Amino acid sequence: MTSLGPSLKAGDGPKKFELPFNKDNLCKKLFINNEYVESKNAKKLELRNPKDGSLVADDVALAGEADVDAAVAAAEAAFPAWRKVSPTARRDMMYRLADLIEENGEAFAAMTRLTLGAPFGSFGSFEINLCAEGFRYYGAWVDKFSGETYPQDDGFLKIVRNEPLGVTAGIIPWNGPMGNVGMKAGPALATGNCFILKPSEKTPFSALALGALIREAGFPPGVFQVLSGDGGTGALIASHMRVRKVSFTGSTATGRRIQEMAARSNLKRVTLELGGKSPAVVFDDCNLENAVSWCANAITANTGQVCFAASRVYVQEGVYDKFVAAYKKLMEDKAAVVGDPEAESTVLGPLVDKAQFDRVRGFLERGRSQGSLLVGGGTIGDKGYFVQPTVFENVAEDAEICKDEIFGPVAVLNKFKTEEEIIAKANDSNFGLMAGVFTQDINRAMRLSAEIDSGMVGVNCVSLCFLQAPFGGSKESGVGRENGMAALKMFTEPKTVMVNLTY
Repeated sequence: MTSLGPSLKAGDGPKKFELPFNKDNLCKKLFINNEYVESKNAKKLELRNPKDGSLVADDVALAGEADVDAAVAAAEAAFPAWRKVSPTARRDMMYRLADLIEENGEAFAAMTRLTLGAPFGSFGSFEINLCAEGFRYYGAWVDKFSGETYPQDDGFLKIVRNEPLGVTAGIIPWNGPMGNVGMKAGPALATGNCFILKPSEKTPFSALALGALIREAGFPPGVFQVLSGDGGTGALIASHMRVRKVSFTGSTATGRRIQEMAARSNLKRVTLELGGKSPAVVFDDCNLENAVSWCANAITANTGQVCFAASRVYVQEGVYDKFVAAYKKLMEDKAAVVGDPEAESTVLGPLVDKAQFDRVRGFLERGRSQGSLLVGGGTIGDKGYFVQPTVFENVAEDAEICKDEIFGPVAVLNKFKTEEEIIAKANDSNFGLMAGVFTQDINRAMRLSAEIDSGMVGVNCVSLCFLQAPFGGSKESGVGRENGMAALKMFTEPKTVMVNLTY
């Protein structure tokens, strides 16, 4: 039996380990083969603080071809032994990593906040908890992901084994630099794969700091590595001939390129969790307070920089006026808590960077000619990348702000009459990630959950996910699923073993 990781005597709890990195001492090196190393690429990443545009760092490692090759080689070397590690040892390493992440949660959130601008109370703490719980959830699956057998009446016993793929990778979005780690690395490691984490060039610091905890948790060299870099680094991973799987979360445009590179290289498996333009459908018989609360929170969480944000709100005509009044008031209240992400009173921080700020501001300016401005529509302050929570109403279905993913706190609000009408409008989108149905008629709720073309549907809720259940979308919102048993299947290869019982 293989035993790896820290040795603990019965009754001993894990010792508290202090993370050597924080917002004043940022990790800027790559983590390859359980060591922090300088990148062999001379080019570096530059990052700025979105609350004021100030420089955070201009010397963060950018992994090039030689660095990616080194990480893949280390993973290949580690894989044969790692896949044979006992389930209990693998589980304990994942549990230990979860504990370490949780213990150092505030430090991780602070490092992320430097370049994302997400306040700790409204997003940072949630994301750290999601990351830690991801490793715990999948750690518990290590010895429970069973295979299959089929009847042997024909003289052959058929056994289906779920086998690891080998070297796998996760490309993480900037809007969830820690939360996505547990969702991708968790199922990969639990099923015996080696894993390379590539964080976004906009929010790399918390992911890079993970290396110290990976080593402390007892993971062998090469099993779990971290490469910071830009889109070029992601392309090297997606096109690498010895990487067997890439799980990507990000834009639909980038997802297309990753799928193309995967196909042109070694036909590696891909999971793509991409964009959304999620509809929230509010019927006359809804609990109005509940519907307003969910819809407002769903478009302002993480300053609207969420793939499944409820950015299209449809309200039935009988309750429309009451909904508008309450929705407007709540969005105005949200505007009052936009500010410095370091302040405890702040709920909504800035957009991530100038590029995203300019993009959202462009939608706000053009949106004035595509609908009636209900609330917001402008920027906040004279420095940093702050925008007002914004709602446009009476927007044509073919308008840009109704069709395109804005990725900011901007919603469109429209009226509808009939169930048939709203099903057609909800489905009139290239995306199909999330939808919400607000009604007290359970039969109607179940009808719409079946009719709306979306990977996920909330009934009297919207814009949320669970580690236990598949997460992902239809149409241009992605390929494959994360979370739950679905993620375990995406990181394994079914192998059929046929035993001749008549030999």
